Amino acid sequence: MKILVLGSGAREHAIIRALIRTGTAPQNISCAPGNGGISQEVSVISLNPNDPETVASWAKEHLIDLVIIGPEAPLVAGVSDALRKENIAVFGPSQKAAALEGSKSFAKEVMAAADVPTGMAKECSNISEVEHALNDFGAPYVVKADGLAAGKGVIVTSDKQAALNHAKPFLDQGMGILVEEFLEGEEVSLFFLSDGASVLPLSPAQDFKRAYDNDEGPNTGGMGAYSPLPWLPEGFVQEVQDRVALPTIRELAKLGMPFLGLLYCGLIVTKKGIRVIEFNARFGDPETQVVLIRLLSPLASLLHKAATGQLTTAIEPEFSKDVAITVVLASEGYPVSSAPNRPITGLAEALQDEHIEIAHAATKQEGVDLVATGGRVLSVVSIAKNFHHARKHAYKAIEQIKLEGSHYRKDIAAKVDEGKDD
Repeated sequence: MKILVLGSGAREHAIIRALIRTGTAPQNISCAPGNGGISQEVSVISLNPNDPETVASWAKEHLIDLVIIGPEAPLVAGVSDALRKENIAVFGPSQKAAALEGSKSFAKEVMAAADVPTGMAKECSNISEVEHALNDFGAPYVVKADGLAAGKGVIVTSDKQAALNHAKPFLDQGMGILVEEFLEGEEVSLFFLSDGASVLPLSPAQDFKRAYDNDEGPNTGGMGAYSPLPWLPEGFVQEVQDRVALPTIRELAKLGMPFLGLLYCGLIVTKKGIRVIEFNARFGDPETQVVLIRLLSPLASLLHKAATGQLTTAIEPEFSKDVAITVVLASEGYPVSSAPNRPITGLAEALQDEHIEIAHAATKQEGVDLVATGGRVLSVVSIAKNFHHARKHAYKAIEQIKLEGSHYRKDIAAKVDEGKDD
């Protein structure tokens, strides 16, 4: 099977690694546009992943059997639709179905129609409406941009002025705002493969959105993650499948927009039960790094079956009993700004540990040097028999990597660290 992966981040690097690890030959994989790490493993193509016609034309010319869309932007641009017109299998929903991620208000409408449990919300189109909604719900305030915001569209704060300040620039861009009730509990990311009619779950993960330890600082695209989640109650995955994933997929099919791809369920386990915080229409980053490194089943086959409406013929994905954590190394100033074009060293030393993989995000090769090009630079991924070992290996590796001004969280998976050396 000839595969094209669209994207340039650590998520795409993790997808490519999982494809290779579970049986796909590297020479059968291309990536557009890729990054400095991906280019060392598969062929990278210089084309715009957000241009539907360019992608479809290239895929057709090169006899691609499956296109895997990593980030959200190509989905919202309609790249999957252009590929399907050329009868090319694509793992990624249509432009219409991708509105489940691209529009928070549309997602709320779908959940209401499908009776999916979620928090109350008010749609706002100006700052006065936002202020009224904040007053109605009270603190802590939850404010979301009703559109794509690279993981930075949400603020949770007890400072009303900060909530208003967060909303204003999105309103100025013509984007709507959702003000939601605050939900308290542990967050869970759970991915489902979908072929438009049926779903298959992957392994749950938890990610860390805030920039600094103890969940302090601004929201980011994600600073780390771990999988599996030993504290989840028995039957959790089945409950989410029955109450969230399947009703959502069926509602989208009823609306004439079948969802073929990855349904990301962002959940919170409250005292009153499971609630959906958000949906995404693609693999999450950095959760993908810890979920797919544990996957034992052939990834290419699973994604192709989803893309071609044949998930019912797939065997439920199997995962290693080992645990995985990932720690994100971010550039100076992230998430407010970034310090690009600084050299990165120490990767070879870190990779001498057999427990470690490094997924590249914002990197490029400049001659013999590897340099950082943006905010989240690398994901250091560790897999081991327990969380104590996984954390020890991950943090030893990340300390060996040198990038001027960089920072990372030191508390990833700290709550589930058993403190055992056996």
